[in-house]
Amino acid sequence: MQLGIRLHDIKKAPLEQRLKIAREQGFKCGHIALKKVIDEYSTADAALTPGLALYLKRLFRENEIDAAVLGNYLNLATPDEAALRKNMKRYKAHMRFASLMDCGVVGTETGAVNTEYKFEERNHSDEALEIFIKNVRPVVEYAEKCGVIFAIEPVYKHIVCNPKRARYVLDQIDSPNLQIIFDPVNLLDVSNIDKRDELFDEAIDLLGEDIAMVHLKDFKVKEDGKSLDSVACGTGQMGDSYEKILKFIKTQKPYVHATLENTVPENAVQTREYIQGIYDRL
Repeated sequence: MQLGIRLHDIKKAPLEQRLKIAREQGFKCGHIALKKVIDEYSTADAALTPGLALYLKRLFRENEIDAAVLGNYLNLATPDEAALRKNMKRYKAHMRFASLMDCGVVGTETGAVNTEYKFEERNHSDEALEIFIKNVRPVVEYAEKCGVIFAIEPVYKHIVCNPKRARYVLDQIDSPNLQIIFDPVNLLDVSNIDKRDELFDEAIDLLGEDIAMVHLKDFKVKEDGKSLDSVACGTGQMGDSYEKILKFIKTQKPYVHATLENTVPENAVQTREYIQGIYDRL
């Protein structure tokens, strides 16, 4: 397992400095969301030139950090046609960029059937799923042309909200360039946290062969008891459930990229050591 970190969770600094910090903290890979870590110059579509891609590739290589994920978490199910066209153009720009950066995957979540990108019951409908499949298909076809892996991340509040719907999308698109970012906590809701181990088993069973990388975090139930907060690993209520996930990684996904989420600069190293410690004991 190659543990990494979201670069925007490192203290605010130029990307060059963030990568240096990631290396010093013992991380092997990073999740990069361009607009969240680069303020000094443009990262608009037109700015994503081969020159910039190769510069970033050199930065990662010099710091001995893999670019695990190029994140572009935009709504591919928005009913706003102009916004959808803009989002799809952005995804295609990221595909070209990732191919030159040697990035592991271009990552995304799976959207909502509204312009606000928020949860509503209709997100979980068959209609929403077909909208997403229709809109993601040309993006995957472009990924194939670029030789890039496009990885979708199932999230309870979004359209691809569980392992079964993720499996359906993979089967309908039927492309080796469409794979999965496995974020166990993102599959959770207050309605299913007590059955989380069964849910994780289902995800591994249905999606395991197509999991390209893993996100690791923890959760806490909010005081109102109606929703969850995402927190750093070891600071929430996941408990022994990490063992199931890390055993899957250890036995079936050698050297997979696994990036920590929801860390802060003060607990990043502690969180890495916590997860690595469980992994090493298995």
